[in-house]
Amino acid sequence: MNNSSPVIDISKLVRKYGKTDAVNGLTLNVQPGKCYGFFGRNGAGKTTTIKCLLNLLQPTSGSVRLFGLDPTRDEVAVKSRLAYVPDNVAFYPWMTIRDTLRYLASFRPTWNSATESQLVSQFRLPYDQKTSTLSRGQRVQVALIAAVCPEPELLILDEPTSGLDPIVRREFIETVIGAYQETDPGNRTIFVSTHLISEFEGLIDEFTIIDQGKALLTMEADAARLQYKRFRLRFAQEPPVINFPEILQKHQENREVELLVRENGKPFMDKISTLRPESVFSEALALEEIFVATLK
Repeated sequence: MNNSSPVIDISKLVRKYGKTDAVNGLTLNVQPGKCYGFFGRNGAGKTTTIKCLLNLLQPTSGSVRLFGLDPTRDEVAVKSRLAYVPDNVAFYPWMTIRDTLRYLASFRPTWNSATESQLVSQFRLPYDQKTSTLSRGQRVQVALIAAVCPEPELLILDEPTSGLDPIVRREFIETVIGAYQETDPGNRTIFVSTHLISEFEGLIDEFTIIDQGKALLTMEADAARLQYKRFRLRFAQEPPVINFPEILQKHQENREVELLVRENGKPFMDKISTLRPESVFSEALALEEIFVATLK
């Protein structure tokens, strides 16, 4: 695979459960070195899509490719280049944390032992504790360590911080994911499915919002912040009726009006000026706000 080829290429993916379309015509691609956000509420089709990528489910129609390869025909070649943390983590209950990490390392051609030691210490995990006695959050921590230490080309994370307390979540996102990409920038790719969007705000390069199996919006994060904005308008008297097509949400309180908009710069500002507001304040929306506004 050359660096211009997508690491993940999903084309018109459909996956049915009986008559229900869990995924319905999804198309997206992820370029090397990106942190790609896959956003949607529970039941939107995120996990089903990931299982199709990993050959855990067969698509009803459409295609998926990783590194240009078909995960059905080239399963070993594909999976040797990625790591996956599912939304529900389980280990052999009779193994300790040390046994589990040694066992998982045995399947990998490379394993960064220094990273392992650092993260086990950082997460305060006792090597000799059996996995059957770990809390949900601790099991997730072990799975994340096992995913990062092989230094794969692609990290697929399905709700990776679910079950972690807020401090550990921040540590993981800033230290683990940041360090994973920094060690080989341009070649380390992350595909993260999450509804805790705000926690990944600073890392996401591009994202797709999915709902009922369909992509509602795909954008680069920086472009989205330029287009999606909050305007606060204050008027000297009762505000006029405002019904511009760019408006996604509107809230009025006395003489102040708050607008969430997807706008195109100066043309929209010209419209605002025709309303003759006393004052105008604008700011970019966060990705989570864009997510909520898109779904509404």
